[in-house]
Amino acid sequence: MRFEIQAECPVTGARAGVLHTAHGDVETPVFMPVGTQATVKGVLPRDLAEELDAKILLANTYHLYLRPGHEVIRQMGGLHRFMAWDRAILTDSGGFQVFSLSDLRRITEEGVLFRSHLNGDAHMFTPESTVDVQLAFGSDIAMALDECPAWPAEFDLAAEAMRRTVRWARAGFAHYRRRCEETPLNTALFPIVQGSMYKDLRAECAGALAELDADGYAIGGLSVGEPRDVSLDIAGFTAPLLPRDKPRYTMGVGMPEELPEYVARGVDMMDCVLPSRNARNGCLFTSEGRVVIKQARFRDDPAPPDPACACYTCRTFSRAYLRHLFQAGEILYSTLATIHNLRFYLDTMRRIRQAIVTGRFPALLDEIRADAVKWG
Repeated sequence: MRFEIQAECPVTGARAGVLHTAHGDVETPVFMPVGTQATVKGVLPRDLAEELDAKILLANTYHLYLRPGHEVIRQMGGLHRFMAWDRAILTDSGGFQVFSLSDLRRITEEGVLFRSHLNGDAHMFTPESTVDVQLAFGSDIAMALDECPAWPAEFDLAAEAMRRTVRWARAGFAHYRRRCEETPLNTALFPIVQGSMYKDLRAECAGALAELDADGYAIGGLSVGEPRDVSLDIAGFTAPLLPRDKPRYTMGVGMPEELPEYVARGVDMMDCVLPSRNARNGCLFTSEGRVVIKQARFRDDPAPPDPACACYTCRTFSRAYLRHLFQAGEILYSTLATIHNLRFYLDTMRRIRQAIVTGRFPALLDEIRADAVKWG
């Protein structure tokens, strides 16, 4: 994988670039739809590619490791062939899911021992095994195993987790590079900066991980319950500490109005379940603000969900029809709503990128900040 920066905002440091992967080029800044189980819930891969033009998806190592298993996916020709997706895929290490199962796991220096939430079977994730699982997937971008403490975390606990994350990253990269020597690979490996909300720990972690000379870096440990302004502050502090010529990925963010805020802090890649999850729960993000489709005022509303949107849903259906589908519990509602919300996020990122390239990003940032109350 190769990354090139094509434009940079002299006011904020926001970057527009291109990730060159084995499965196509990805323009950045980019929002990655989340396909946890090798599918974005309710949306056909055809629509993700043709209607939404998503260039990269995120899949979840923990869930795919448990079911159907990485060896099954390897035998099926890798994750791209398994899910019929010929564009780029990023897989996380599974660490966040494992660490969220606080009553089902035990952390050691070797890795994390956990019990499946499906059947209670015991499994072990190590820095080396999570690399091997993701190489079996054939991911374009894989993530190193990290320890993500909950918020709030006491300083000593956060420091211990951060330093273990660094040791695991070193072990994972040593194994990854041995695998690369054995067989040329098209998978890049990103380490993850941890340190909770302590800037001195974040700085120590970023400095140690930079020594790995990785193809890219992630900022983890955010969106774990802390206030949103704290998330932005930590991302803004951490991003400039990472190598300038490598992509920076902030994991698990954010709300629509937060997308340009992270970009303004030097972030190139983001993912979040919000657009798809909120869609299924009846919340549409639009240029006019949130539309909570179950509200009675939409019962006979002939307008499209978002008059400013050109997605299939908005070109074709009314708010009244979507409300009817939602109230009736029809599966089609989730599909149509998710298509719209993802299009809203992806179009927002395209606007941001274009503004960086044309030198208008500060003006766009001010515009979106002024509109932020719509999505509150």
